[in-house]
Amino acid sequence: MSDYRKIPATIVTGFLGAGKTTMIRHLLENAGGRRIALVINEFGDIGVDGEILKSCGVESCREDDIVELANGCICCTVADDFLPAIEKLLKRDDRLDHIVIETSGLALPKPLLKAFDWPEVRAKLTVDGVIAVVDAAAVADGRFADDAEALSRQRAADPSLDHDNPLEEVYEDQLLCADIVVLNKTDLLSSSEVARVAAEVRAAARGATKVIAAHEGRVDPDIALGLRASAEDDIAARPSHHDAEAEHDHDDFDSFVLDVPALSRPDAFVEKLAEVARQHDVLRIKGFLDVTGKPMRLLVQGVGARFRQHYDRPWRPGEGRQGRIVVIGEKGLDRAAIARGLS
Repeated sequence: MSDYRKIPATIVTGFLGAGKTTMIRHLLENAGGRRIALVINEFGDIGVDGEILKSCGVESCREDDIVELANGCICCTVADDFLPAIEKLLKRDDRLDHIVIETSGLALPKPLLKAFDWPEVRAKLTVDGVIAVVDAAAVADGRFADDAEALSRQRAADPSLDHDNPLEEVYEDQLLCADIVVLNKTDLLSSSEVARVAAEVRAAARGATKVIAAHEGRVDPDIALGLRASAEDDIAARPSHHDAEAEHDHDDFDSFVLDVPALSRPDAFVEKLAEVARQHDVLRIKGFLDVTGKPMRLLVQGVGARFRQHYDRPWRPGEGRQGRIVVIGEKGLDRAAIARGLS
């Protein structure tokens, strides 16, 4: 009868650069023999997140265990992209132990959660839990304040904020849908700052939501997987700013890809990335760089002006050594100026 049990699925959501992919990679590396498949939805044209996970070398997650969706936000393309991806995984000869779904930073989790109530999905899958990954350092800086009075004061001081902030609504909806909130990057904060951020997140989330601190995405799989929340049966208890809307609008965001020539001084280029991010209010930059004389490619990821880099794997035989980055920000990014700044 075990062959007929439902396969548990975990939805991992979180704002741009919060550390979703890093956390998932840690789960794969410590899966304890579980066969885990991934559905990855990225915002932008480079499959960076998929490449990071494919290069982790974990036997329990092979390249054919990873399905990438790049045709738009997963919560807006459920019928066109998500369901066919799930059907493909369910048709496999070898049974999966778990499916992890990484949404884009712009995705609202609730529309995706509702898809699990569709008969063809509900019969075979259950939502084990929804995990929201939060950049604790960003929250500590006040980028996603939940205090309405503080927001009113901020809007009064800055006319450009005299409108509903879609980034904040997305952030709040992700917290309200979560079973677990992972406060990532807590190593960048003091213990008192972590406690303050945790209190803010608890106040914004549902009462039953667990908040845990982490750094480098290190969350024990025994905590993240196996929640048995059956979240598809609990949709009404997960409120959303967009409950009355059929869909949400992503026209407030821009993304574009830039090719980067081979570099002899990668540190200097990363400094340029940070400066461009500051000057143009870029939300996220991520991609791969070709460093002259190095057999490995350099993975670069930035949130605002904070950047990290490391060599993630060797260039493969026959693989074009082409550096490419994707730049993500709010509507109105000056692509030409950003390209000039990085030349």
